[in-house]
Amino acid sequence: MNPRVFVLALSTFSFGSSAFIFAGLLESMAVDLGVSTGAVGQLQTAYVLTSALAGPPLAMLLGRRERKGVLLTALGAAIAFSLLCMFAANFSQLLVLRAILGGIAALAGPAASTMAASLVPPERRGSAMATVMGGMTIAFLLGIPLGSVVGSAFGWRSTFALSALLSVIAFAAVAFFIPRVQAPAPIKGGKLAIGTAAPLWAATFLAFGANMTISTYIAPIIRLQTGITGAGVGAFQLMIGVGSFIGLWLGGRSADRGKGGLSVTLGFLALATGAGLHELELLGGAPAGAPTYAVVCLAILIAATALFSIMPVVQTRLVEALPTAAPMALALNGSAASLGQGLGGGLGGAMLTNYNAPALTSAAMVVAVTGAIFWAATSGRVKQVAAA
Repeated sequence: MNPRVFVLALSTFSFGSSAFIFAGLLESMAVDLGVSTGAVGQLQTAYVLTSALAGPPLAMLLGRRERKGVLLTALGAAIAFSLLCMFAANFSQLLVLRAILGGIAALAGPAASTMAASLVPPERRGSAMATVMGGMTIAFLLGIPLGSVVGSAFGWRSTFALSALLSVIAFAAVAFFIPRVQAPAPIKGGKLAIGTAAPLWAATFLAFGANMTISTYIAPIIRLQTGITGAGVGAFQLMIGVGSFIGLWLGGRSADRGKGGLSVTLGFLALATGAGLHELELLGGAPAGAPTYAVVCLAILIAATALFSIMPVVQTRLVEALPTAAPMALALNGSAASLGQGLGGGLGGAMLTNYNAPALTSAAMVVAVTGAIFWAATSGRVKQVAAA
């Protein structure tokens, strides 16, 4: 693998960390900003929704621009707006700044993936783009837990300084080690068959919706389950990164062997299982101490593994079904993922604010089971269309 591909993964690592870097500090942020914990969760929702909505139009607007320049512009803007977030005077200002950051993030992924594909032989392009996407996995494993540790030690505003620092590192690495990359030529005759792709986008939307209903509010959930707050939450968040690695490996093998239909259904059911374990602990499941910690870790691990096992199958089927329009199909799949994260943040916040934490986990189970039923009903038809 060209070492420069790993440099590009730093950009997705920085933006992936930025999206949820304060996830372990929602309650302290709520106190300082004078709003509810559910409201603070909408700072993440605003980020991912703007990213989802801005991605396709920005891809069309800047699709013919030189890729390195686009990526450096996105990273430079991320540095500036992360620092502005650190000094935001109130919740409203912070919400607007987070929304702008989400739009900036929508530029980075497509630019980095295009550059990665241009740096390797054609037979290695899939692995190169997967490596770039792996930056997001590292964000869950290291960046987001580090945010919990730094924020616990220096206050939640310091997490935005950390986010800016990660963008500075990515900016410098891309500027020094990545060559200029011209945008790819437009695909002649490429048409996006909405009817074929829509069920796959919907599966992505539901998978992220189910997972993020809980993950967005993981800090208050862990506090209620274990009594642990602050930096200690980061130790539990590490399980998200471990699960994402396992899930990508399992999903890739399923996709390669053509067994994605059953594996995705099982993935949705595993998401429901993870949510169910969280709910059992919220209702007083395992004895306090190590048994509770083990069950909570298992719940987080199962959910992360399930989510990331679903994604390779969906992406592979999109490429197989729409080979001439795959770039736009994958970009829209990214938007579906962001919209799903927005669904999770909004739904979880509503449940937490108006009801309680067990209601939040119940909502996540409903979304996951809905996804399993939907996939079981549509995956065969999509596969047949792809093979036609």
